[in-house]
Amino acid sequence: MNLTVNGKGAIVEGKDSLDVNALLVELKVEQPDYVTVELNGDILERENFAQTLVKDGDTVEFLYFMGGGSR
Repeated sequence: MNLTVNGKGAIVEGKDSLDVNALLVELKVEQPDYVTVELNGDILERENFAQTLVKDGDTVEFLYFMGGGSR
């Protein structure tokens, strides 16, 4: 399966599709409990990760929101 992940090409061997949770594991995403996932331009709700399939040609962005302090 060929994907675009964070703007770069990525290949997941031997899979036609994966749910988002499995993709996080397959791609060894750091801090998967804190990542926000955007699939083809849509922000996904965490509770839908297991039911949402990523397919060949999809675009995925892994986003981490960081809080900042005031000066």
